[in-house]
Amino acid sequence: MGSTLRIYLDACAVSRLTDDPSQSRIRLEAEAMEHFFRHLLAGRVRWICSSILELEIRRNPDAQRRDEALRMLVYATEMHLPDAWVTTRARLLQSMGYGPFDALHLAIAEHSKADLLLTTDDRFLRQVRRGLGKPSVRAANPLDYLQEAKP
Repeated sequence: MGSTLRIYLDACAVSRLTDDPSQSRIRLEAEAMEHFFRHLLAGRVRWICSSILELEIRRNPDAQRRDEALRMLVYATEMHLPDAWVTTRARLLQSMGYGPFDALHLAIAEHSKADLLLTTDDRFLRQVRRGLGKPSVRAANPLDYLQEAKP
C-alpha cells in the first residue's frame, strides 16, 4: 500500500470496535480496525469522514455504542458534507440497488477521491466489487486492509 492512503470508513467499519467480539469474524475485524487506527495515529493513512457517517451513527439506538462510535470521529482527518454532485450520484446508486446510506457513503468516498472504502457490510462490499454503478473507489473489508497494509 502507498504511504498515505485516503480511506473512507462506513458506519459498520467504525462501529466494529464496539460490536460483541464473541464471534471470531467480529473479533478479527475489530483487530483490523484497531490496526487502521494505529496507522491513522502514526500518520500513515488519512481518514476521510462525512456528515453522513455521523448521521448514521447517531441513528444507533444503543446509546453506549452510539456514543463510543461518535467519540471516534474526532480522529477523522477530513470531514466532507454532501453537495449536489454527491446527492445526484447517491440517488443513481440507490436506484441501482444500494441502500440509502451505502449510496451516500460511496458517493462521498468517490467525490473526496478516497483510495479505499472500508466496510464490514458483505452486501455493500459485493455490490461495489461487482462494479454496480461503476464505482471509482475500491472497497474492502478491514481484514483485506490488514493483509495489504505494511507492518
